[in-house]
Amino acid sequence: MENFLVNINEMTDGIITYAQDVFNNPFKIIPVILDLAIVVYIIYKFIKSARNSRVWQLLKGIILIILITILSDILQFRILNFILTVFMPYGVIALMIIFQPELRRMLEQLGTNKLTKYFGMEKDMATKAKEDVYKVVIAAEELSKAKTGALIVIERDIQINDIIGTGVSINAEISPQLLVNLFTPNTPLHDGAVIISKNKIAAAACILPLADDKDIAKELGTRHRAALGISKESDAIAVVVSEETGKVSVAKDGTLIADVREDALKKILIKYIVTKRFMKNDKKKFADILKLKKNNVTNTTEKSDVDAEIKNDEEK
Repeated sequence: MENFLVNINEMTDGIITYAQDVFNNPFKIIPVILDLAIVVYIIYKFIKSARNSRVWQLLKGIILIILITILSDILQFRILNFILTVFMPYGVIALMIIFQPELRRMLEQLGTNKLTKYFGMEKDMATKAKEDVYKVVIAAEELSKAKTGALIVIERDIQINDIIGTGVSINAEISPQLLVNLFTPNTPLHDGAVIISKNKIAAAACILPLADDKDIAKELGTRHRAALGISKESDAIAVVVSEETGKVSVAKDGTLIADVREDALKKILIKYIVTKRFMKNDKKKFADILKLKKNNVTNTTEKSDVDAEIKNDEEK
């Protein structure tokens, strides 16, 4: 207990001394805050990733052993404290063996410049959105071949949280296998729509507003009407697979594009989900570079070539 009280007093004295130092020079607190924020963030990310693996159970056991070691020292359980203290160095080696896959993965990420992924900064949104489009197209084709009815809604700029709230939360990474599985007949979630939001499958079995326009073809089923309804009330794009014919349709801005082939479906989704949302800034930058290039050119022939390049880019 005396040792414990001495440690507490030393810690308290250190905090007081540091507080006085910071009071005399307030700028010293900035690196401390940054240092603390980085450490807290790393610990948070480690705990978050550990909770989804077997590491979490091991961490709880390690924390328990550390607490028992501290208590055995305070309560003067000399034999127990001796045993735990002696075996503690071997525990570090044991940890390295136990956490070998995780440590190896971290070192590989450092060696291949994938540290951004470890900290949650994955691929740029445009690339991720394009990959998701390909996955949706693959799933739509699989469902079409099997003549399995499906309705996939892809959220764009206007959030549709109220629609997501009507279904069952999924919050999973997008994969063709999962999309196909969600619409398998006679399963709990096959009715309703699957909502894709923020590059994830947000929810399944969602209820959409039905379009009630009189000019909608009578042969269109509930899925097509629901797809038109959500495309009118938001800027979301809906992909529909007919249960009767297996044909794929796309609803956008209150318009239904029927019987879309795989290539056409891919082009439509890329255009409205990737290009129009993420490539605007890139086009503007490119145009600015061309105009700057034109201003720096003095030769008449070169100027005409740059003008032609700018015109071609604007047409695209």
